[in-house]
Formats: sequence, structure tokens, C-alpha cells
Amino acid sequence: MNRTDRLTAILIHLQTKRVVRAQELAERFGISLRTVYRDVRALEEAGVPIGAEAGIGYFLEGYHLPPVHLTRAEASALVFGSKLIEKLTDESVRAEFESALYKIKAVMKRADQEHLEDLEPQVGVQTPRLKRAFPTAFLNDIQQAVARHHVLLIDYYSAYSEETTQREIEPVGLYHYSAAWHLIAFCRTRQDYRDFRIDRIKNLTDTGQRFARHQRLSLQDYLQRERHHHPTFEVVVCFRREVARFLQEQRYAFGFISEEPEGDRIRMLFRTPFPEGLCRWLLSYGKSVCVESPESFRQLMRERAEEIAEHYLVVKD
Repeated sequence: MNRTDRLTAILIHLQTKRVVRAQELAERFGISLRTVYRDVRALEEAGVPIGAEAGIGYFLEGYHLPPVHLTRAEASALVFGSKLIEKLTDESVRAEFESALYKIKAVMKRADQEHLEDLEPQVGVQTPRLKRAFPTAFLNDIQQAVARHHVLLIDYYSAYSEETTQREIEPVGLYHYSAAWHLIAFCRTRQDYRDFRIDRIKNLTDTGQRFARHQRLSLQDYLQRERHHHPTFEVVVCFRREVARFLQEQRYAFGFISEEPEGDRIRMLFRTPFPEGLCRWLLSYGKSVCVESPESFRQLMRERAEEIAEHYLVVKD
């Protein structure tokens, strides 16, 4: 990106938030803080009224850039976004995104509109066919409550106890993992932070009551705390080369970190908080895999292998 394009992009970025930190601009555009300062000074010299608060960031003072046309690459990115939203969100978010997309398309050049029409049917996203993946449409209401710091009242179904309970919660953030959306929140009922799967929320009410957001963990702080509470274990294993090539993406689900070729074998490093799950997956490869370390994990593998042997070698009357 040349400097002229970057200056325009910085100006657009400044319009997206009330205050923007210099570090945020540096990270987005891959430049140094010194370059950020020079670029902001150049915008000021061009007549853009940029205010600054020491230690906080930059902000625009009553200035708004006229609508900017999207590049074809930016427009194409919207197609990918729409496909992901279609498969990975509920109706509440899909409807709002579709409305926004129509507004964007309406101001695009005819050639770009035709480009999107040609591209759209050629892009697809496959997701697991889960029954009633989105039985409700709460995602939009939840994200509004997160932004407004509103207390929610939910009826939540627990798969463990097979019971539905009512909870009063303070929403912290939304997080997608294990093929599902999760609401991280402080549960006033349990007086602790909880992870609620969105597809298990039966009813949801925004009480309109505000809570003190600064007294709660941020989503990033919560995730960091969980990683600390669930320490990871490093496991080194060797796969036969002819088998290793079939692992593909599956290994990432079990904490794959890196690999190193060694003769007719591939040494791999895994880091996981769930050694039991990694153990059972590795056992499915039989003699094609060998655990090098740690010894405690080798012992776990032996114990599970003995359990399997005993199960299948027992003589039935």
C-alpha cells in the first residue's frame, strides 16, 4: 500500500471509532509508531481536524469523509463474509447482514455489482448437518446487550443435568469454538463466570438494567484465565511418514504445534489441556505412532491400550 492510499485508509479508520490508539493503526497497517505520527501530522497539515489525548488516542473533530467506493477485492471479500454468516450465525444476524449488504450493493458501480453476482454462486461453505443448529434467534439481541452492558434473563438448558434453569447474567462477550457460539457471562445466580452455549438458551429477555462493565473481566481476560486454569501438556510423538501425510487438518483439533522430518518418520509436537483425548486419538493409529515423551503420557497410553485389550480378549460364555 502506497502512502497516499494509507493516509486515506487511516482517515477512514479514524471515522470508525470515537478514539483510535496509535498502536492500533501501527498494527493494522504494519508500520512503526513513528510512521503513524508522521502520517497523522500529514493529515493535519492537509486540513483534517484530528484531535489527540495523551495516552489515549486520536479522534476526528466534526469531520466526515464522503462515502468511499469499495475496490473490487473489498467487494469480493463481502461475498466470503456473507457465506460464513449464512452458515455460522442465526436468523437475527443473517437478516441484518443481508439488509446491510443490499445497501452497500446499491451504491456500487454496475460492473462491480455484476462481478458479485457472478462470484456469489461460486463460493460455498459446508458445515456439519446438526439438527436444529440455531433453534432460536438470539445472537443479535445478545450482541446488543454486550455493547450496552445490559443484564439478561435467560432460560438455559443444561445437557449435563438435563434441566432448564433461569439465570440472571451480565454478558461479557461472544466466542465461537467447537462448531457453536458461546456466550461468556457473569452469572448472578451462580456468582461466577459461566460459558453458555447459545443453542441451549430457550428464552432470553433484555432487562434493560445496566451493570458496571469495568467490574467484570473482558472476553480476552476470561479466555486467558481459562487457559491458566487448564494447563497444557507437551507431548512428542513420531508417526511413520506414510501415515503422517493422512493426518491433515485433523491433528490441529488435538493441539498440533509443529513437525520435524526424521528419516522414515515425522516427529510432531502437541500441546493440549486434554491428554485423555489426545491419547485415545493416537491409539487409533496403532503401531504407526510412537510416544517419545513425557513418560507420564506413555504410561497413560499403556493403560488405555491394556483396557482395550482386556475388553476384546475377554472370553464370553
